[in-house]
Amino acid sequence: MILAIDIGNSNIVIGGVQDDNILFEARLRTDATKTSDEYCIDVKMILEVYEVSAKAVEGAIISSVVPQVLNSIKTAIKKLCGVEALVVGPGLKTGLNIKIDNPAQTGADLVVGCVAALREHKPPMIVIDMGTATTMIALDQTGAFIGGCIAPGVKISMDALTNRTALLPGLQLDQPKKAIGRNTIDCMRSGIMMGSACMLDGMVQRMEEELGAKATVVITGGIARFVMPMCRTPMIYDKDLLLKGLVTLYRENTRR
Repeated sequence: MILAIDIGNSNIVIGGVQDDNILFEARLRTDATKTSDEYCIDVKMILEVYEVSAKAVEGAIISSVVPQVLNSIKTAIKKLCGVEALVVGPGLKTGLNIKIDNPAQTGADLVVGCVAALREHKPPMIVIDMGTATTMIALDQTGAFIGGCIAPGVKISMDALTNRTALLPGLQLDQPKKAIGRNTIDCMRSGIMMGSACMLDGMVQRMEEELGAKATVVITGGIARFVMPMCRTPMIYDKDLLLKGLVTLYRENTRR
């Protein structure tokens, strides 16, 4: 079994993958103050919950956008499972042609998502990940990573709106019934949720104009399944996109 781990700004996703089957998927809160021993305990408990022995883990791969946590997780996996985790970054073969000003600045999660999307769909393509930030990456007709955009995530927008406006209450991120809200809560839901959907539709249209072709749009991320139904652009939702990409990269870099 392979442990595929994606360290995001808010959550750490840990998946156990056997062949092409995702045996389990669990989430931890990202905490830069935790030690490797604390993360070791967390991962051990996750394996126990899903009745998986640490000895069954034959390899691991990690993508991270939080450098402070990366080493702690990597050390925890080494202590618990006795394997040296691969890390998505310089030195790891991805097969992805990155055509941006500074390829070294490309986020590991963006690379992983694009690798997975290219394995299952034909370019040109736009890969969307709705997490702490909302990222949209454009892949041209050859599958090259040519750039994209980064916008505040839905929850960041909600927190900014409620924390900085004394008279606006907190709210749950439910799907609004109409664009025109009839009360404060509905107005906020419309602005945050439907506004995010409109942003995705508008950015996809503009990216397609620059690509010079219609693009396959693949979307992932925890909030994506709530926003996607409000979009007018056809999208393919894949909640396991990053785990699939991590496993693909693990196999490509350990093949003998």
